[in-house]
Amino acid sequence: MQRSYFIAVDWGTSRLRAYLCMVDDNNQLQLIARTSGLGVSKVTHSFSATLQICIEPWESEYGKLPVFMSGQIGSSIGWHETDYLPCPISPDQVASRCLTFASNGYDITIIPGLSCLLANQNHDVMRGEELQVLGWLQQNEHHQIGSHLICLPGTHTKWVLVQDGKIVLFKTAMTGELYDLLVNHSVVIQDKSSTFNSEAFDLGARFTLQSEAGSFVHGLFSVRSKQLFGQIAPQHSTSYLSGLLIGSDVRAAINATEWDFDALDKIAIIGSPHLSRSFARVLELEGYKTQICKLTVNTLAGFNSVFKSLLNTKKEET
Repeated sequence: MQRSYFIAVDWGTSRLRAYLCMVDDNNQLQLIARTSGLGVSKVTHSFSATLQICIEPWESEYGKLPVFMSGQIGSSIGWHETDYLPCPISPDQVASRCLTFASNGYDITIIPGLSCLLANQNHDVMRGEELQVLGWLQQNEHHQIGSHLICLPGTHTKWVLVQDGKIVLFKTAMTGELYDLLVNHSVVIQDKSSTFNSEAFDLGARFTLQSEAGSFVHGLFSVRSKQLFGQIAPQHSTSYLSGLLIGSDVRAAINATEWDFDALDKIAIIGSPHLSRSFARVLELEGYKTQICKLTVNTLAGFNSVFKSLLNTKKEET
């Protein structure tokens, strides 16, 4: 059996995640091993040394495999800065614009981020999330036909429009960052309980979904006032806040002019399990179908998409 091996590195601000991957002759990807290390903002010596510490245990058995990296490692605070490629863009076009260099005998490839210009003349960018979209496109041939909307919940939630196999545009919402700021640096949360309460979450989501347009800032104070008057328990306030913020995020996506939400068969969600379920819950409250997709599976499939594209390019050149 013909097998190919490579190392995929998702290198964000706070954490490095490295994956040893194998692709068989049927183009099926298998995860062999994984490890983790310091994020871009925490590296104290050099990026080269930090990477070497993580992947060196695999070298004795597999040799110096090609390494593919994505995330903040390609930003201005990373190892080598890559461009933001303008959308619309296809997976092969993304692969063709990767940055390659050598380090400690390894061939390193950094995958660039993406940018788009919206109709209101605002620019948007992503760096790292594009791998999950590229991976999602590889999961089913039907994903490459027609229009689809993908939600990537996180610190900066992305809503990505895909048409006929190309990433057309996307919009970012600072939902996760707002949640962190309000929990840790505002008066609305007195009890920072991490216990999730579904009833409080639904209450917060419905408050936003059913409120008048433009009431978000006024609505935020309900996190505090509902505690004062016994409408939610203090230990459930973070769940209520989460519902309120995700409700606002989803409501804006439903009303966005860049796509027709009602024409979509379902919304694909790629994120951590808890966040994915939370976004799915709010979308379902509004009557929309969702498909929760596994984050690591789609991320590695995205790396595999770039790996195969570059491999095919080398074969054509020879």
